[in-house]
Amino acid sequence: MADINEYGGGQGPNAEVLVVTTNDIPGFRVDHVIGEVFGLTVRSRHIGSQIGAGLKSLIGGELKGLTKTLVESRNEAMERLVEQAKARGGNAVLMMRFDVTAAADVGTEVCAYGTAAVISPTT
Repeated sequence: MADINEYGGGQGPNAEVLVVTTNDIPGFRVDHVIGEVFGLTVRSRHIGSQIGAGLKSLIGGELKGLTKTLVESRNEAMERLVEQAKARGGNAVLMMRFDVTAAADVGTEVCAYGTAAVISPTT
C-alpha cells in the first residue's frame, strides 16, 4: 500500500489558515469576507513519465508517476492559496476548489481558489 503522504494532501491539524470546501464552519462565525484568493502552479510533464504513461495506457492501470505529480501540484497550489489568504489578513478560506487544465500540451495548470475570510469561534 502506498504511503498516504505520497498520494494525499491537505492541511495538518494546526494550520494557521483553515481551508474548507463549505460555506460555513461549525463553531465559527465569519467576521469579515476579504474576497477571492487563489494559488496557481503549472508543471511540465517529465519525458520519462510521458513515455511510461503512453505504455501504461496500452495495458491499463493507474499512471502513478502522473498521479504523484498532480498531488504535488495540488499541494503547491494550496500552499500558495494559504499564503495569499494570510497576506491579505485572512485566517480562513471558504468554498475552496481546485481547477485543473492542460497548459498548451506542455504541462498541467492547477489552480486552488476560494474566498478568504476572517473567522472567530462562536461562544
